[in-house]
Amino acid sequence: MSAALDSLPSRIKDLGANQIAEIADMAREDPAVIKLWIGEGDLPTPSFVTEAAEAAMRAGQTRYTYSHGLPQLRQALADYHRRHWDVAVDPARFTITAGGMNAIMQGMQAVLSPGDEVIIPGPHWPNMAATVTVLGGVPVMVPFRRTAHGGFELSLADIEAAITPRTRVIAINSPSNPTGWVMPKAEMLAMRDLVRARGLWLLSDEVYNHFTYGNAIAPSFLEICDETDKLLVSNTFSKNWAMTGWRAGWLIYPAGMEGVFGNLGQYNTTSIPTFIQYACIAALEQGDDFIRIMVSRCQESRRIFCEGLGAIPGIRLQPPEGSFYLMFSQDGVTDSRALAIRLLREAKVGLAPGTAFADDDDGKLRLCFAISPGLAEEAMGRLAGFFRKG
Repeated sequence: MSAALDSLPSRIKDLGANQIAEIADMAREDPAVIKLWIGEGDLPTPSFVTEAAEAAMRAGQTRYTYSHGLPQLRQALADYHRRHWDVAVDPARFTITAGGMNAIMQGMQAVLSPGDEVIIPGPHWPNMAATVTVLGGVPVMVPFRRTAHGGFELSLADIEAAITPRTRVIAINSPSNPTGWVMPKAEMLAMRDLVRARGLWLLSDEVYNHFTYGNAIAPSFLEICDETDKLLVSNTFSKNWAMTGWRAGWLIYPAGMEGVFGNLGQYNTTSIPTFIQYACIAALEQGDDFIRIMVSRCQESRRIFCEGLGAIPGIRLQPPEGSFYLMFSQDGVTDSRALAIRLLREAKVGLAPGTAFADDDDGKLRLCFAISPGLAEEAMGRLAGFFRKG
């Protein structure tokens, strides 16, 4: 180990590698591989978004702007939340971030001190725990329980039992990456009451709220909390409008914290590019139909994978309620990383290993089905061939 590396804080030098990226790096440039490892749809960014960015650039919108984001964008976000969840959120409570990842980072920066604990249900998106570690906090995993049918459920009693004097935040991601779990409204109310009673912060990562497969979008904690609650809501433009590479997101914080997040925005990124913010306004104001197209494609591809994998002996799965991920396992497999590598090399299908999500290694894999039904059929054919041959 070099002297420079050895001199780093242990929380930084000992950060584990992202296993999703590790598998993806093995075949990113291989056109024969169907890439289902990363949470990204296969549709291009809609033209009305790219055209708005181009028009803004041509109009000279290439300079610094407010660290909180354009006032027009914050108003568009307030209108979007009123339209979809019937909630009134003051535009002053929004800050624009470099994607959902930076929204979570800024939220945690605001409330964590070194040694503070953050409770995270698992399996979970690995970046959530890594954010806590980078900031000197301690991620505390509370496993989902499994239902009789193989689904996931969160026990409030388990969450409460994990609370210690060092607990500062409970982080909830619903609909969940990677499990597809959606938190019921009654449990959300109980969680709200718990954090109020214990004086804790609640960070709600709501990036997949539109991706549900029933009759309504997923509920938001904004519907049941007031502006003084210790609630942080992170979100992103990446999933709804196929804008993963644009790196634009937002964070909603309690009333009265504008100064805190104005400073954090300034010292994290100064601001995201001004012309991208105009593209985000177009996404919010013109993009509801595009969201419906995305969700419809996901619903059909979800059906293809659930029916196809469910028909294979030895494959265990529970159709996800939300998000665009499916977790499944094969009987007798205990090394999900090795299985993901075999699938990549032999079937030319890229999946994420369950161990990437801090899960016990019982052979689970995560599949992203935010793809066209035609590509889903091709991928399912390859997976069926692989698993049936043993």
